[in-house]
Amino acid sequence: MSNGDCCEPTPNEHADKAMAAAVAGGPLVEVLYFDGCPNHHPAMALVERISRELGIDPELRLVNVPDQQAAQRLRFLGSPTVRVGGVDVDPDTAERDEYALSCRIFRTEAGVSGQPDERWVREALVREAGLSG
Repeated sequence: MSNGDCCEPTPNEHADKAMAAAVAGGPLVEVLYFDGCPNHHPAMALVERISRELGIDPELRLVNVPDQQAAQRLRFLGSPTVRVGGVDVDPDTAERDEYALSCRIFRTEAGVSGQPDERWVREALVREAGLSG
């Protein structure tokens, strides 16, 4: 970058994602899974229900993770993994790095579940859609 560019705005990845979401009509929501996972359809239903309740029309993508190499590349923490705006809805995943083709168990306030906590999904959608409260 030259000195003449010192005051140019720097690219903001989150702003770019928010702009892309606005153009697409809603935030990007990815549900990553592997074939045979019994929990990815309920995870999709959970995202769809909460989206309707919030009045959000997300861009919902179902992402199949076919093998261990893809699991590593996609940083796949197990099936199902729900990401809103590229961020896992589970707030306790920042330090995790055990990427594998496996079923995922969530430790929620209600106990152990094969689904992410509804509150996590709601908060992620609200955050990414830029809604208040």
